[in-house]
Amino acid sequence: MDWGWLSHSQYLAAFLVGLFGGVHCIGMCGGIVGALTFSLPQTKRESLRSLAPMLLAYNTGRIGGYVLAGALMGGLGAVFLAVLSPDSVLVFNRILQVFAALFMVALGLYLAGIWYGVAKVEQIGRVLWRYVEPLGRRFMPVNSPAKALPLGFVWGWLPCGLVYSVLAWAFAAGSVAKGALLMLAFGAGTLPALLLMGAAAATLTRFTRDSNVKRAAGFLVVALGLLLLWRALV
Repeated sequence: MDWGWLSHSQYLAAFLVGLFGGVHCIGMCGGIVGALTFSLPQTKRESLRSLAPMLLAYNTGRIGGYVLAGALMGGLGAVFLAVLSPDSVLVFNRILQVFAALFMVALGLYLAGIWYGVAKVEQIGRVLWRYVEPLGRRFMPVNSPAKALPLGFVWGWLPCGLVYSVLAWAFAAGSVAKGALLMLAFGAGTLPALLLMGAAAATLTRFTRDSNVKRAAGFLVVALGLLLLWRALV
């Protein structure tokens, strides 16, 4: 049986985690977006032409931070594979596949509202964030896309259980490119909620908060994770 489609399904799962975890993203990053918006003069806040470049720059920087982090974690996984003996590579690669599958299941359970263990991962990044967060202050107040872009990049490292969980998933990918693509897919999933702040975001938020929708998306991610797990073990 050709399992190629399943390997690519992890990117769909990462996108779904970002999309349906969008409510969490609004809670974590919505205040930053609000601060960015209200730092502009009222005339610019009310003009989509003036506001859109700011939001695009901020989110481009944020997702750029995700992609870089994903590439680093994927590269770290690749280093582990490179230093092992040929026999050990097969074993470690199988372990990474199982690890990635289990993380996919855990993220699916989070989306479905069944188990929130991945949120505990946020505690890992709080120490690092103490050193990163002051860098963002250098770009305040944000009054141009040139400031919004680096601010988004810095705030992309904000301690977040969802982000860190997908980063662990990127490590398990064992590849710079795959790690970066996983985080790009996740970041793309978070875009609708953070780009469409306002009336459109309220509609999207109601959709992503719907328990039946979240449960269905969560079970889909769990199913993909279980398929990957079965593939890794057989």
